[in-house]
Amino acid sequence: MTLRAGEVASRAGVNLETLRYYERRGILPEPDRSLGGHRQYDDGTVLVLQVVKAAQALGFSLDEIAELMDIGSHAHRRRPHLADSARAKLVQVREKIAALQQIEATLQQAIDAGCDDLTVCALEENCPIPFPSIAAATST
Repeated sequence: MTLRAGEVASRAGVNLETLRYYERRGILPEPDRSLGGHRQYDDGTVLVLQVVKAAQALGFSLDEIAELMDIGSHAHRRRPHLADSARAKLVQVREKIAALQQIEATLQQAIDAGCDDLTVCALEENCPIPFPSIAAATST
């Protein structure tokens, strides 16, 4: 069964520009064309798009997804396994969670301390917001 671009996009929950972008990136192969020049896709394209969207929702980049799906790879290159990539992604997610928890704690301390003015708070000794360390971290 062949599908036109709009049908594929609709079934996969993406827009037409996303479909074309994935083709340009090599995530999707160039589709066949009808005699009239319309792109023709098979049902497998919808599944590939759904897999890509699910992987993105788990935090994988398009480059990582392309590697996991073995897109454009060479026979001599070792393809990463999903479990290895998932472990690495989990480490990144846990690091982000820890950073967000630190931000949450600092913001709660600022609220509890009654900080109403950023400039005034920065000048006080007991200000819970670590302005110097934040500035140093963002400048590197």
